[in-house]
Amino acid sequence: MNLEIWIAIFSFLGTSVGTVGGIMTSTKLTNYRIRELEKKVDKHNNFAQRVPLLEERVKLQEQRISTIERNEYYE
Repeated sequence: MNLEIWIAIFSFLGTSVGTVGGIMTSTKLTNYRIRELEKKVDKHNNFAQRVPLLEERVKLQEQRISTIERNEYYE
């Protein structure tokens, strides 16, 4: 075979290996970033579930304070 053919074959193999390696690295990075975003979303969802409970507690405390203030005002 000619030298040019061997050079073309080795160039093709080198390019292929480089391309596959780049794709694999990019995929790993993308998967890592998706996992990190999922963790943030989970934290946000937990917070979003707790807010209504906190609002209800605040409402109950405000009612208790109003009752206490009314009782002291009328005494």
